[in-house]
Amino acid sequence: MSLIKQLWLAITTLLLLAFVGSLLIGVTSSRHYIEQEIEIKNIDNANALALSMSQMEKDPVILELLLAAQFDTGHYQRIELRDAEGEIIEQRTAGEHIEDVPAWFVELVRFDVPAGRAVVQNGWQQYGTLELESQHSFAYRSLWRSTLELAGWFALAGAVSLLLASWIVNTIRRPLRNVVSQAQAIGQRRFMMASEPRTRELREVVQAMNQLSYAVRQMLGEESDKLDQLRRRMQHDPVTDTLTRVPFLDQLQAHLNSEKEDASGTLAMVRVARLGELNQHLGHAGTDALLVRVARRLDQLANLYGYGTVGRLNGSDFALILPRHHDLEALGNDLAERLRSLGAELGTVVSLPSALCQYRQGEARGQLLASLDGALASAERQGEFGQVMVDQPAANVLFTRHDEWREALSDALDQGVLLAHYPVLDARGEMIHFEVPSRLRLKEEWRPAGVFLPWISRLAMAPTLDLAVVSAALADVESRGKAVAINLSSDSLSDGHFVGELLSRVRAHQRIADKLWFELPQSAAMQQPQALRTLCHALLGLGCRVGLEHVGTQFGKIEGLQDLGLSFMKIDGALSQEIESRGDQQSLLRGMATLAHSLGIMAIAEGVESQGAADTLFELGLDGVTGPGIREQSTNGG
Repeated sequence: MSLIKQLWLAITTLLLLAFVGSLLIGVTSSRHYIEQEIEIKNIDNANALALSMSQMEKDPVILELLLAAQFDTGHYQRIELRDAEGEIIEQRTAGEHIEDVPAWFVELVRFDVPAGRAVVQNGWQQYGTLELESQHSFAYRSLWRSTLELAGWFALAGAVSLLLASWIVNTIRRPLRNVVSQAQAIGQRRFMMASEPRTRELREVVQAMNQLSYAVRQMLGEESDKLDQLRRRMQHDPVTDTLTRVPFLDQLQAHLNSEKEDASGTLAMVRVARLGELNQHLGHAGTDALLVRVARRLDQLANLYGYGTVGRLNGSDFALILPRHHDLEALGNDLAERLRSLGAELGTVVSLPSALCQYRQGEARGQLLASLDGALASAERQGEFGQVMVDQPAANVLFTRHDEWREALSDALDQGVLLAHYPVLDARGEMIHFEVPSRLRLKEEWRPAGVFLPWISRLAMAPTLDLAVVSAALADVESRGKAVAINLSSDSLSDGHFVGELLSRVRAHQRIADKLWFELPQSAAMQQPQALRTLCHALLGLGCRVGLEHVGTQFGKIEGLQDLGLSFMKIDGALSQEIESRGDQQSLLRGMATLAHSLGIMAIAEGVESQGAADTLFELGLDGVTGPGIREQSTNGG
């Protein structure tokens, strides 16, 4: 059977089934509802009338008058009072008056409503039984009118559907062959393989689309690999495969400028002392192998604590950023132990001094590195595995003990969360949404998120904070009417209670769901892909948008990226540093934007420091920018 015949047969059958089924269901439901209402009315009126008769004298005249009054004031078909032996004491009847309803319809939907029955008491003894039946004529007329209206609407809908179906069939028939050939040139954002139907024409279309899906998946995979190779060639040291000095320092600056939980942590430096002598002793290949092993030890430490970044600052110096970790003593001991074990494995005299310090939001990068470099020189003078920890000035430390932080954070959350507002603009200067990082009142001042988020994570309070931020953001959207981007912690993603409460609150504000943009760190997609996929689909189903923040050039490696349904991604601020003058970074960002657009994902740059940088980013294909150099232009938000 051809496609056209199948379409007409399916359309006609569906329309008839829909018309007959809906009409039958509608009439049956209405009839059942009317019968229930009449039955309830019979019972209620019988009980009320019996109660009135029970409370008065049982004089036949009085009872007759009461029964006649009730019959005359209501729509009744029969009211009958019988004594205890079943003999009729009084009776009122009336015929049906339904001349304006067809007899066949009356017979088809004939109501079957039992009479209402109640007992009339005479003191403690039964006086008689009261039966009451309501008049049905008004119900037949009401059901007949509703049936005519329903049939009329269905007839109109059927006529329109047939006209529309005729146009669709004629439209499909002509370009069907063209669709098969064009399938080779169009892209799909979800790359799944479909089963082939029996219909000849559709089978050809599906075969072409399956071929396209496979080809596009392969193409995107190849583009992602090329982008990763470009990133490594431009940003990574060819010997140790760690970041070179400039991209590593850009990453550090992005942390220092951040409003998120990575805004503070630990910075460590390790030096391969007397590198020239080692090169003469071990040879070029041996020295390179030593540098690689040092880099691998630092990579192991970065992976152990999570979110870490390793870089090679020069020939002999390596650096390590560990966001969200502040225990210098524990980190220092772990680092020293790894370096000593490496020295023991080498079986040769090697000096690997190290230095550690804490970094915090707003610190000057140059002063931080100079302080750490001086400490590293002191560590080198101590011996082979000397180590120096730079003391943190007491003025920069709000609290020192866990219990003090817990109490302070709990009190601050009870007082409420304050939201800052940073605009995210498109190429026309129009608002995409506001970023709304949280503020908490600690020691009588509103502190930025970078100050307290590491402790929020350490004390497992992330779900509590995130729910408070969600509530504040919902109130903000209600009052301002502007879209906001709400940061969610990766720690909250694995909390079932948090996810359930989040979805419940969004459902309670369904009408503003389209103004809610939820963003999670890229690390959540790498470490918890299934949890992220579940949350994405739930929030997208409610009309929200979901995206990733702090996205690096490895986002193409995220498991099942094309199936997440992401709406946007925010590219890490380290990649937009001095973008106007750096061709290598421009190539990377152009490739990332192209890959994102091929998946239907909006690309937004973080940490943009000037309008000139923003203009360059838009030229590279990015859809939006945000950062210290971006100011709201076309709206009057906060």
